[in-house]
Amino acid sequence: MIRSDVLDLLRGDLGTAVATDEAALDTARADRSGHAAPGRPLAVVTAESIEHVQSVLRIASETRTSVVPRGAGTGLAGGAIGGAGELVLSTLGMDRVLEISVDDELAVVQPGVLNGALNDRLREHGLWFAPDPASRAISTIGGNIATNAGGLLCAKYGVTREAVLGLKVVLADGRLLELGHRTVKGVTGLDLTALFIGSEGTLGVIVEATVRLRPLVREVPTTIGTWFRSVEEAARAAAVITASGIRPAVMELLDPKAMRGIADYLQLEAAGAAYLLVHFDGPASAAEAQGALGVVQSLGGEATVSHDLAESERLFAIRRAFHPAMAARGNVLIEDVAVPRSALPAMFAAIADIERRFGLEIPTVAHAGDGNLHPNFVFQGDEVPDQVWHAADELFLTALRLGGTLTGEHGVGLLKRRWLERELGPDQFALQRQVKAVFDPLGILNPGKVF
Repeated sequence: MIRSDVLDLLRGDLGTAVATDEAALDTARADRSGHAAPGRPLAVVTAESIEHVQSVLRIASETRTSVVPRGAGTGLAGGAIGGAGELVLSTLGMDRVLEISVDDELAVVQPGVLNGALNDRLREHGLWFAPDPASRAISTIGGNIATNAGGLLCAKYGVTREAVLGLKVVLADGRLLELGHRTVKGVTGLDLTALFIGSEGTLGVIVEATVRLRPLVREVPTTIGTWFRSVEEAARAAAVITASGIRPAVMELLDPKAMRGIADYLQLEAAGAAYLLVHFDGPASAAEAQGALGVVQSLGGEATVSHDLAESERLFAIRRAFHPAMAARGNVLIEDVAVPRSALPAMFAAIADIERRFGLEIPTVAHAGDGNLHPNFVFQGDEVPDQVWHAADELFLTALRLGGTLTGEHGVGLLKRRWLERELGPDQFALQRQVKAVFDPLGILNPGKVF
């Protein structure tokens, strides 16, 4: 079937929800990964209901047209970019909070609801949604679920998977599946809900989610900001804290290159080379912080401790300034690997070696509580230089050699798919492709991504 026929079918069902103007198509062919598809998609369809999504997928299935599900386009792995001949199915128009249950500590939301906006709504009910990616102000719940997003609080509260009870998903042929439950426990049948979390739009399109909420923390938190002479010392302190059985809500590590950029951006005088931020919440926060303080001081750290919300926010502001500080220096490729927490010092040493070999600076921030690192490459111009991609290759392979993974929270998408079989092994890789074929036998959902 020719392109015009597909567009006619879509417009017949969805009218003005179908956009083909150059601005919409150009936006949908890129995300924040530094990669853009070489051609423009056929159209961008902004769904406003489950029925809209079903209609798009039925037409796509009948016409053998590829569909790329997309939320806010904040992805960092090229997982939601549309190329030539593909339909981009946006769920941004499905942005309603359908239910908030205080008694059951859950919410039912459409996929286009922004993470930060949901927590704004929940605050008045004394509740919050724990997953907190750095993009929470601009990323959607549907996108968070599709990539199994993480964030600063993962070490204590887990990634998005731990906060999802149930999903409604539309399959490639337009059928609607209702998965999961509203109960705290539920073990009936295979856990297909978990299968869809992190599937990056390759198995179906998430159209509704029932998410687990938590009571707001009422106690005043305790925050420790510590300067170290080197990133290796800071990484060692982070590893000792977790090995000691202490569980911070947040533990973030910034290397010297990151701190130089932040110091310039905030116009502050750094008190050391590397910065470790450790934050505790809950009724035992003061006692837990005392244990962490003993660790960082015993390892040579110069620490500031705060039991005050305003002072805590000042310490957090250093960490939050990382991304804007890097963006102020040029375009940024933000990478994402994770290693066992005990291997953090070795991974930082490997990054330093890659910097020397490729003649680059790679400012790095780490969620030290769970071993997830974000090496950043700052470059000038619109295209990511080949030298940067080659250095990123080395980063991925090094993480695997240290017993880690290609991605802690950004997903595989387009950019990391060539390394996926190396991490999974040939048998598991083949099995995962077979699972995709069960849900998407025609291979029309997000082709070329992940598998």
